[in-house]
Amino acid sequence: MLEPSKSTDSSGMDEFGYAQTLDRSIGKFASFAAGVSYISILTGVFQLFYFGFSMAGPAYAWSWPIVFVGQLMVALCFAELAGRYPVAGSVYNWAKRLASGTSAWLAGWLLLLSSIMALGSVALALQITLPQLWSGFQIVGDGTGPFDFAMNGVVLATIMITISTLINAFGVKLMTMINSIGVFVELVAAVLLILALGWHVVRGPEVFFDTAGFGEGHDLGFFGVFLIGAMASGYVMYGFDTASSLGEETKDPKRTAPKAILRAVTASFLLGGLILLFGILAAPDLTDPKIGAADGGLQHIVLSVLGGPFGKAFLVCIVVAVVVCTLAVHAAAIRMMFAMARDNNLPFSRQLSKVDPVRKTPTIAAIVIGVLAVIPLLVNVMQPAIFTILSSISIVLIYMSYLLVTVPMLRKRLLKKWPLRDEGHGEAGFSMGKWGLPVNILAVLWGGAMTLNLIWPRPEIYNSVPPFEWYFQWGGVLFVAAVTIGGTLLYRLKIRHQTGVLAEHAAAVAAHPSSGAAGEPQPARAGGGAEDGLDPIEDDLEPQRVS
Repeated sequence: MLEPSKSTDSSGMDEFGYAQTLDRSIGKFASFAAGVSYISILTGVFQLFYFGFSMAGPAYAWSWPIVFVGQLMVALCFAELAGRYPVAGSVYNWAKRLASGTSAWLAGWLLLLSSIMALGSVALALQITLPQLWSGFQIVGDGTGPFDFAMNGVVLATIMITISTLINAFGVKLMTMINSIGVFVELVAAVLLILALGWHVVRGPEVFFDTAGFGEGHDLGFFGVFLIGAMASGYVMYGFDTASSLGEETKDPKRTAPKAILRAVTASFLLGGLILLFGILAAPDLTDPKIGAADGGLQHIVLSVLGGPFGKAFLVCIVVAVVVCTLAVHAAAIRMMFAMARDNNLPFSRQLSKVDPVRKTPTIAAIVIGVLAVIPLLVNVMQPAIFTILSSISIVLIYMSYLLVTVPMLRKRLLKKWPLRDEGHGEAGFSMGKWGLPVNILAVLWGGAMTLNLIWPRPEIYNSVPPFEWYFQWGGVLFVAAVTIGGTLLYRLKIRHQTGVLAEHAAAVAAHPSSGAAGEPQPARAGGGAEDGLDPIEDDLEPQRVS
């Protein structure tokens, strides 16, 4: 069995080289809620069910447990890291202690870009649900015009992102309070929905073992379309690291964050899987084309099965889930931008890392993230194909950033440099013990396989709507290559020369035993990785250069 280890609360940030500038007020449920709301089963499952079903039919539901097992391997690795380093911008800071400065910066860069694009994609989910609740939410046109659906989605998403920006800029207490209430509503609604759909089951589980003609004519048969449909699950079950990214604002983070990560991914799997299971078993007619249509999907099944008032009540809960998911994605993006900026690792770092002295939250970062998230949405109006590509790419970048943590972590395990000795680092809040190596290997294999599956230039994903151009189909590969190579060059040629904790965020530097005078600070290094000729783990507590 996995062994949770003892821990003490680290109320300060000095052991990581930072001063405590954020508001440490998040409790256990709020930490768990942050991970659950980012994954947001009611948002993701309802937003993407139609896609998975249209690709592989009822049997696509098998992708849900497969994705869960793979992501659980990653989550276990992250839980072990969160038990050591519950710091803002979790993936970035973890990579900084496991690998070189370049790969750490790239992990943060990719996750920051993906979070900004994901924020727009999540907010856009309101268009799938709100007009089905009330036609008045179709603000632009009547929904029959060529751009009505896309334009209205942008309007609703922009309003949602504006609200999210205001809430996140106000402070973490308001954000987590709203988020916790929303997650409670989401969890209760999910349980009631499972019971309601289970009561109306009209067919047996044999439907999940029937390919129903899907995959005929495809080069790889049903396996080929299943891999495509599996993306509907892969696009949902990520973001559990958010619980650790809010670690600087969490009470007793070394014990709270690891548990929150594992509970979030497990709860999401159980509830999301049961919704998929009973939704398909309760659908009145699986040949109904609306089930595989963007304006139908699981929402259509719920309305058909439960009727008007009850069905619409559940759709209201889906809207609540979209709202809190937007808040969580926004909050995670803010923490990543803040974490990189206080290390002087972004342009305009001083401004982006500025913490409001009253609200103790990175207000400027919250506003900048909100503005940047709206820009890709504008593309959706006239070129939905491009936005679809960007949405798909955002998930690819997340899986890549996760690999930039699990791969160097595996390398450290093989070199017997992980887990760390306890001296000087404090006790870890979670340990996998002897299971660490096999779990880490599976996490790397899973991450690599999913990245390849997600970036594969299939026309069904990257060239699904007119105009059908070759550069749309290869858009995922080209864009990922551009941001990866461009980001690496930006760091290597410019940013790495300025890297160092900004003075206003640096912890007080203790006297070194070899210093000439008591209390005299030692020269600090600028990096944090193997490029500096230092082991990134053994020396991770050495103070960085203060800008």
